[in-house]
Amino acid sequence: MRTKINTYITLAIVALFTLTACNSDDNNPVVDPETKGDLILKFQNGFDKVGDIYLNETTATSSSGQKHQFTTLKYIVSNIQLTTDKGEIVDYHLNDPDEGAFIVNQENVEKDGVVYIRLKDVPSGNYKAIQFGIGVPQKAYLLGENGQSKFWAEAKKNGMTWNWAAGYIFLKLEGNYGDQLQHFFQTHGGNRGNIALNNVPDLYREVHLNLPTTARVSPNGKPAIHFVTDFDQYLSGKTPLVLNQTTDNTMSTTPFMLAVMDNLAAAFRVDHVHNN
Repeated sequence: MRTKINTYITLAIVALFTLTACNSDDNNPVVDPETKGDLILKFQNGFDKVGDIYLNETTATSSSGQKHQFTTLKYIVSNIQLTTDKGEIVDYHLNDPDEGAFIVNQENVEKDGVVYIRLKDVPSGNYKAIQFGIGVPQKAYLLGENGQSKFWAEAKKNGMTWNWAAGYIFLKLEGNYGDQLQHFFQTHGGNRGNIALNNVPDLYREVHLNLPTTARVSPNGKPAIHFVTDFDQYLSGKTPLVLNQTTDNTMSTTPFMLAVMDNLAAAFRVDHVHNN
């Protein structure tokens, strides 16, 4: 009798450990870093206090009580880096705009209110954090036009460039403001070329975000990281801003533009991760 009881206890313990191991593997499955898969980045641009942004339709009110509406909303995302659950950093075409820079254009929003970026051939892994830049970093820009001709042409087509000497437009916001939305504004932010030679501040900004659950990339798994970008931060962020005759036509590295880029860098959050 005692032998049978001991046998049952042993089997129960084995089953418990097996179940625990299975659950652990389900949450963080073993991956082969030599294999690759795809990763989708979903950008949902909106006003937290209002909802999704529809160009020429959605009106927000800033913390100073100023009504504003976007007719254009575009920004460049580049230098994507992923952190594995083991703390390893995986670069996605770092300082290579032709392969690693993308334009988030609200004109391309899909039915679910999202602009999609699809990353190909990402090393398999369980990723717990992501970092990316808003704009194109100096190191990449200084590769020269021939070193990024593909992305330069795409950015030019999307109205996200000046001439080559001035470089990329990192952020383009245009629209109307005022009680009756009677005034036009345009906020175009970029580095104006070589910042060392031109003695101007760097408008490139980095965003660092932890994921609520790991994004599990594998040949058979295509996870999606869903970002929500709160454009209330444009005028109502860390530095509250007001549009007027001095600031409603900004295209250089003014204190207003520096504050806009700082505000925008804090506008991103990860809402959730899809692993199916």
